[in-house]
Amino acid sequence: MQTTSTPRDTQLTRRTFVAATAGAAAVFSAGGTRAAEQAAEALPELPYAQDALAPVLSAQTLSFHYGKHHLGYVNTLNKLAAGTPFAGKPLEEVVKATAGQASQAAIFNNAAQIWNHTFYWRSLAPAGGGVPSGVLADAVNASFGSIDACKAALTEAALTQFGSGWAWLVADKGQIKAVKTPNAETPLTQPGVIPLLTIDVWEHAYYLDYQNRRADYVKAVIEQRLNWAFAAQNFARV
Repeated sequence: MQTTSTPRDTQLTRRTFVAATAGAAAVFSAGGTRAAEQAAEALPELPYAQDALAPVLSAQTLSFHYGKHHLGYVNTLNKLAAGTPFAGKPLEEVVKATAGQASQAAIFNNAAQIWNHTFYWRSLAPAGGGVPSGVLADAVNASFGSIDACKAALTEAALTQFGSGWAWLVADKGQIKAVKTPNAETPLTQPGVIPLLTIDVWEHAYYLDYQNRRADYVKAVIEQRLNWAFAAQNFARV
């Protein structure tokens, strides 16, 4: 079960962020992917303490990944969006409006990375792993033939993404699929596709703990930290 406690270093990180005061909207709701509820300029809180995913992901990894990389995207987006029509817009709106627009590539990359990272933190849980249940399990079995086949497909997506990117479990026209996206790309921009879970395969997500052993990182996340309850909440939107 996830905890809402916030570690002292996370509090300090948020205090250093100039836009984290009044006017910041709610973080991702526990019940879904509604990034549109979150103002683009706000750094979302982690849904657990920074050491809660250890030993799969260490507190040091989360300190750098969340406290530096994720925060860096937020700070950069604020600078890029200032004085533009995107300033103060909901994050999901910014991502969708700038996708595929070469002139807005920098804004898209940073906005999408904020969204992707927030979704990634929700895709993990201290007591995660295991298997899906209920209607999600039925859909997974119908799409892949078995839960193990679904995990294998998600693993393949994560390991065959060349360079930086993401592996996703999505619902697409009633089917559950494992897909991959490079860099900041996200299924959020694809009509009718609902992201269910994601695994970050940028090197900064795992290098402090696993060095170049991406396969070990992916296996540990899927077997021990993947948040199937979050996936079920997202699947309820289908």
